[in-house]
Amino acid sequence: MLHKLKAGVSTLTNSIAAALLAAMFFTFLLQVGSRYTPQIVDNFGLSGRYAWLDSIEPLGWTLELCLILWVWIVFFGCAFNVREKDHVTFDIFYLAAPPGPRRIMALIASGAIVVGMAISFWPTWDYVDFMRMRRTSTVENPFTGDRIRLKWIFIIYMVFLGALVARYGWRFISTLRNGPPDDHHLIDDAAAHERAP
Repeated sequence: MLHKLKAGVSTLTNSIAAALLAAMFFTFLLQVGSRYTPQIVDNFGLSGRYAWLDSIEPLGWTLELCLILWVWIVFFGCAFNVREKDHVTFDIFYLAAPPGPRRIMALIASGAIVVGMAISFWPTWDYVDFMRMRRTSTVENPFTGDRIRLKWIFIIYMVFLGALVARYGWRFISTLRNGPPDDHHLIDDAAAHERAP
């Protein structure tokens, strides 16, 4: 049951990240199209023939929306989609160490991440909450027409912090109970990659 729930949540978060990426891509295409269509119309001598072609102007809000979506993709993806083995790590000493020192290193690393992120949580929240006074420059809420408060754009960073504290807190507890994480698959994968033609 827990495995199915985990797989379902993973599928959902992957789908959300993919939807954010697709939205950013199509917004980028809209941005490029709206910027260069007037020049293309002029180059082909179509200006003045079709009123709707002459009315196309660059859409300023597309740049800001792309930036907002990028922030959300990065922090949402890192909070929910990126696995431990997907990170770039400098673990030569860690992987070369026997289980005892490796356990100590894993505890120190995960503990430092939990403490550092937990300490930064409230000051970061103060800043994010302060951003409720500022609004986006061009992007508007499609339902109300109001510009979006920056607090709602940067709130994803708080979700990222919470997920990081939970993930590495769990890793700390798991290391205390079961010893260091089994990272031998990384060594086996690297050795297999070196042997491949």
